Amino acid sequence: MIEIVIATSIISVSVLAAMNVAQRAIMISYRALHTSQAAFLLEEGAENTRIARDNAWNNIVSLNSSEQIGSFTRTIVASNVNRDAITGDIGSGIDDPGTKLITVTVSWYQGGILIAKTLGFYINNIFS
Repeated sequence: MIEIVIATSIISVSVLAAMNVAQRAIMISYRALHTSQAAFLLEEGAENTRIARDNAWNNIVSLNSSEQIGSFTRTIVASNVNRDAITGDIGSGIDDPGTKLITVTVSWYQGGILIAKTLGFYINNIFS
């Protein structure tokens, strides 16, 4: 009788451990899937911004958009850029109306936690 109880206990612990490992593997798989989807949405947001710039610079000047794509929220924001008049370096100086800092953010909830990925880049008015 004791052997049956011990065998049952060992089998139960083994099954529970396997289920825990499987659950963690599924969670990691979902996280990887969402992260790769977010990367594609970030790149698509950057491409959409370049297309908007190519159509007209005024599309970029006051860009501030947000959209829901499935379980993801993507925001695209254009910010002013300061440029040093002497060196041409970005960071300090006067406002450069021909350059904008674009920030694309993709966020989603996973397991009750808000996760966000961000892509920032500068875009120039190349057609002026």
